[in-house]
Amino acid sequence: MALSESFAEHLASGATTVCRCWALVRADGQVFGFTDHDRALSFEGIEFRADTGLTARALQQTTGLSVDNTEALGALSDASLTEEDILAGRYDNAEVRAWLVNWARVEDRVLQFRGTVGEVTRAGGAFEAELRGLTEALNQPQGRVYQKQCAAILGDASCRFDLTAPGYATERAVEVVEDRREFRFAAFAGFDDRWFERGRFRVLSGRAEGLVGIVKNDRATGSGRRIELWEAIALPIGPGDTVRIEAGCDKRADTCRLKFQNFLNFRGFPDIPGEDWLMSYPVRSGANTGGSRNVRA
Repeated sequence: MALSESFAEHLASGATTVCRCWALVRADGQVFGFTDHDRALSFEGIEFRADTGLTARALQQTTGLSVDNTEALGALSDASLTEEDILAGRYDNAEVRAWLVNWARVEDRVLQFRGTVGEVTRAGGAFEAELRGLTEALNQPQGRVYQKQCAAILGDASCRFDLTAPGYATERAVEVVEDRREFRFAAFAGFDDRWFERGRFRVLSGRAEGLVGIVKNDRATGSGRRIELWEAIALPIGPGDTVRIEAGCDKRADTCRLKFQNFLNFRGFPDIPGEDWLMSYPVRSGANTGGSRNVRA
């Protein structure tokens, strides 16, 4: 964003009244504003609070495609950023914007940084967050991977499977929970054993609302159902909290075809040669038509 004429004149005057303001937009839509000024400021519909103890280190910017970056430092506060929210990952990949602002006339400002929250570390009641510029996305691998298993995520734009279809998800209240990782339910009819393995475990209510786990084990027992997650839910979850458990996919072609009837959207290559192709050779039996290879090793 270019400097306005009035702001440029103010900066050139040698006697400035400037501060920095940051806006964080989380994935759940919540917006937080912070400033290193000694009083609150407001613009673009955001209130930038001055009582958060948030500061920022020097911003590194380039004219090329290398990643702009900086860091935000601050004290954990129940009134602003909480350790509980950071631990739960609620600020992961949150959008960040940073302005240089004339606090005496907030119309005079310039957007200096736009990006996302990267790695966050916590220690001694404080936090340190890495802020990554927009060009960080260029560091990520692009394109498809040629492999036997499906590369899509169940229910995403590539998979196109509708997880709201009957029989592929259930919502119910938590009954018994151990270590925020193992859940037991008394009545759980209508789903085959291991139906939810590799599926998503979404928390819909309670302190852990919005958090998601991945199902490691799903076992139907004589007394009900036992669901175990790969990792414990980051925040407390207890009886009465509502969860949504979605069917899991092991990325195999047969699973896509038989369990989800979605083989037209399969994003793998089930007939691609494996690592044993160096030891393969033609065989007399079978039809050598150029189709799937008949491999012996």
